Parts: sequence; C-alpha cells; structure tokens
Amino acid sequence: MSPTVTTENLKSELEMFCISCEDDSALEKMVEQCLCNAINADKWVLEWVAYSTTKNGLAISVDTLEQFEHEVLNKRHKSKHSSKTEERHRPRDIHTIQEIFRIKAEEEEDNLLDCYTTPSKGSQKRVLTTPENPYSKRSSALLASPGVLLSPACFSPCPTSSQKYSQRGGKGEVVVSFGAVQGTRWAGRKAPSAELQLELLEGPEDSLRSSYKYMFQRLRDIRNVLTDKIEMLGEDLRSHYNIEEFSPASLPAQDSVSVLGQVCCDSNGKLNAQSVLLEAGQEQGGQQVRVDLSELQQYSLFPGQVVAMEGMNTTGGKLMVSKLYEGIPLPFYSSEAKMDSDEEPVNVLVACGPYTPSDSLNFEPLLDLIHVIGRDRPDVCILLGPFVDSKHEEIAKSQVTEPFEAIFARCIESILEGTKSVGCRLVFVPSQRDIHHHYIYPQPPFTLPSLCKNPRVTLVPDPCTVLINGVTFGITSTDILLHLGAEEISSGTGSDRFSRLLKHILTQRSYYPLYPPVEDVNMDYEKFQSFGQMPLTPDILIIPSELRYLVKDIIGCVCVNPGRLTKGQVGGTYGRLLIQRAASVDEDEKSIHHCLAAQVVKI
Repeated sequence: MSPTVTTENLKSELEMFCISCEDDSALEKMVEQCLCNAINADKWVLEWVAYSTTKNGLAISVDTLEQFEHEVLNKRHKSKHSSKTEERHRPRDIHTIQEIFRIKAEEEEDNLLDCYTTPSKGSQKRVLTTPENPYSKRSSALLASPGVLLSPACFSPCPTSSQKYSQRGGKGEVVVSFGAVQGTRWAGRKAPSAELQLELLEGPEDSLRSSYKYMFQRLRDIRNVLTDKIEMLGEDLRSHYNIEEFSPASLPAQDSVSVLGQVCCDSNGKLNAQSVLLEAGQEQGGQQVRVDLSELQQYSLFPGQVVAMEGMNTTGGKLMVSKLYEGIPLPFYSSEAKMDSDEEPVNVLVACGPYTPSDSLNFEPLLDLIHVIGRDRPDVCILLGPFVDSKHEEIAKSQVTEPFEAIFARCIESILEGTKSVGCRLVFVPSQRDIHHHYIYPQPPFTLPSLCKNPRVTLVPDPCTVLINGVTFGITSTDILLHLGAEEISSGTGSDRFSRLLKHILTQRSYYPLYPPVEDVNMDYEKFQSFGQMPLTPDILIIPSELRYLVKDIIGCVCVNPGRLTKGQVGGTYGRLLIQRAASVDEDEKSIHHCLAAQVVKI
C-alpha cells in the first residue's frame, strides 16, 4: 500500500530546506504525485531539491510540478519498479488507486467537479489516477467520475495518452474576439436559470425528429427537388431586382435578356471561369447554356448556386453575361419573446468534436472541456459531433474492443455527470463522422432513450435552427465551409474568402447549397428539401470547420466557426458567446451583433 502523505508532511520536509509553499493547489499536486508513485514525503522532497537545483532554483508551482513529474517521476517509475509493480500502476489498472481512496474516504462526494482535471504534461496515467484534491470525499462516486468512464483502457488494448496533446501550449489563450458587451463576464450565473427558453424553432411536424429510410432515391425525384429550389429562389430574385420575366437560357436573342438557373460545371473536374454552365429550371426549358464571364468585373460562383444573369445569347450556345444577380437572405426572426434589456445575459459554450487526439482514444480533451464548463458555468452548452470519430486512427484500423454505441453512451454519461452541479442545458448535435450513427444528410438526432425525459438535454438533428431566449441559432456539424471553399471561384471580390462563403450560405438559404455534394456527404434530397433549408436568417450561425476559426458579422448574422476541440494530435479550440440586450440599442435593430460578445479559446 502507498505511504500516507499529507500536505503537513510535505510542508515540514520542505521547511528543512528553507522552501516555503502556500499554494494549496501545488500542495495537492505534490500529494498526488507521492501517492501515484508510492513514495514518502521526504523522498519526494529530496527528488524535488535535486531537480530544482539543476534548474537554477526552480520555484514550486503547478506547472513546474507537472514538468517535474514528466522529467523525473515518470522515468523513475519506469526504471526502478518491477514488472509486477508496473502492471499495478499503469493506467488501465484502476483497482489500486480506488483502494487507496476507499480506505481514506468517509462520506459521499460533495462535488463531482473535484474529480475533473487536466492531464499532466507527458503523464500516461493521469486519466485513471487521483484528482487534484486527493482527500475529497468521493469513494462511492469514483466509479462514476468522467476520468474513469472515459478511460482509454475501456476502448483500446493500448491505453496511452497523447504526448503532444499533454504538452500543448497556450492553454486558455483567446485567439479570436468579437463584440464588446458592457460588463462582459465569461463566468455564468451561480444557479441555472429556470426560465431559459430552448427549443427547436420548427414545430414537431417541420423538424427531423427520428430516423428514416434512405438509399432509395430516384433521379427524377432529385431533379424535382433541384427544380423547386431554382423556382423558389428565382421568384424572390425576380421580385427583389424588378426583373419582368426570365427568358429560356438557350433561346437565341439579339437583345439583352434575363435568365435564371443553377451554376454547374461542364465536366467532372473543378469549376473554373471557362467551364461554367447555367442550367435553367423546367419553366425556362431545363437546358444548359455555356456562360462567358469575361465582361463581369467581379463574381463569385460555385456549383449548385442559383443566380439570375443578364446578357446576350445571339447564337443560343453561349451567354455573354453583363450583370449577375446573386441571392438575397431571408428575414430575421421577430417575436415579442426577444430578450429584454433588463434580463440576465445568456452565456453559451460551443464545442465541436473530435473529443480525442488522433493518436489516442484517451478523452483528455473532453475532460478538459468539462473542467471549463465547471469553471465558466455557461447557461447552454452546444456540443457537436463527432463523439466517436470514424476517421480516428484506432477506429479506422478496428483496434477498438468495445461497441461504438457503448463508447458514445459513456461519453454522454460523463458529460451529464460532469456538468450536473452546473445545471447547464446541453444540446447534442450529431455528425456524419459519428461512426455509430446514421450516415445520411440531413441527419436525425441521436437516439438515447434514457435521456428523453432529462430536462437538461436537447437532442437535435443536423442541420437545425434552435431558439434560445428569443435568439435563433442555425447549427450544422457538416463542414460546408471546407466543401464550398474547395469549389468556389471568384474574381474582383477581394481577399476575404470566408465572408464570401458565409454570404453564399445565407443568401442561398441552405445549410448545404453545394451541388453535387462532396463524396463524404451522403445526401437524401427529399429530406434535404424539407429539413436542410433555412427557415429564416439566424441571428447566430454555428458552422464548425477544419478551416481556421472565426467570428464574423455577415449581413447581420454573426457566424461562428469555433474550430474543433482537437486538431490531429494537438489541442484545438472552442467558442463562447455572451448575449445581452443593451438598453441603448434601437428596438428596431434586427441584427444581434450589438448585443453579442464572442471568443474562440484554446482548450
């Protein structure tokens, strides 16, 4: 059994070397290192004195102690312990650690958040070892702690931590800031708001609530969906730009005419200025015509974009475009339920998977996120998949020993337990990269019967529009920014590509306006027509992407790419939003950007 070590023992031993330490967290860290490495307080102090001397009198802090653990204690553990001791102390054996605390514990755990901790740098055993406070009263709750539930030993025969993730720099660094709400505070209220309104904007009959049959599409049905899209957007273009009527695209004409259609490419290659075709809707003949863009001073086009063009087509084979009419956005949500200026601000945290590094099935990033939630106490947490990533190295190589559904259930259970004392509302959004879920777009919400009656949990489809205290959130976990950016062409529009792409999404009124979609997106067009379109222009658009994180105001909609919680083997970012109605803002102001502060933060 490990020796008994207390903070008083360590203080006494340190004073013998004229070293003082009043930092409680540092003392708790020392106790943890003694217990995990089975050494006495005097032995630990001797090791520390020898180590700090070589570092020119290194001061004691949590960071220096983590460095000490990585450079000294871990190496000592490997070189001096027998194979039997190694077997007992490696991360996948939790029984010894549980026994230590089972003897010391006297009561039930007062606060589950004491269990959550950010893993040490280089440590390969923190996930299943003691928390920051080894004397917390938690013996009976230990088995339900997130660190145990998300142990990599449960998922893989090789439970190792990601070294690059553990050694990442810039923890908590703010990389993007937006807005300036007066008195901005990122720590939420102490008690959750019982009056918080959170629901899908669409009614039950208009939103995707359950799974459906797919892979039975007919080409004629797809064609009808695309035609309906052209006609619907075309009618709004005609009335907005005062166009009398649209002419057939392939009809020869000696005068300038206005035509309506969908941009497409003349081959299977990438779109370029010489390969642009315009495919008209059924009312305009349904034919394709080649487009000459040489007379346009500026344009931005992508396959699937519905546009109106003005120009001459003297032969019927090529349209010389002189003017381009792009789409127009939908109106914003308006309701008397909008937030009042005297209401408490709403604090929203947004994070997107994967929640593990690519070289390990250790859910350290998710545990760190739970720690952030416990610290900041947001009102709402929007968590987007993938939770069990189909692109993860170990999953792709079939090295996982547990069903994917069980891994996912454990992730959700850990999040619920870890945020229980915070009381925040949880919104779970699926991803097509979630290997246990339906591989289809639009994607139905997760199926979790045990959570259906949990008032804190809201399961939503991808994509969806959510109403939070009168503020609309458009949400999709599909990386449309990356897909659209790879296909878009532009000229004379400036260098702000992100603004162009986001504007396309809003003006095309679709969460996925690209056609044909990339190979990774398995599209069901009949469901897409019903559930993949924007019912309105959202106040806030959550659109995570592999591309660089951002927060931008695009035609009145605040678009947020929080990044992914992990980027390969290293840590990524998450986003946080603070919405507060300001008394000085005009009541007729439709955009919410005056009332919003946002940040993207490194995990």
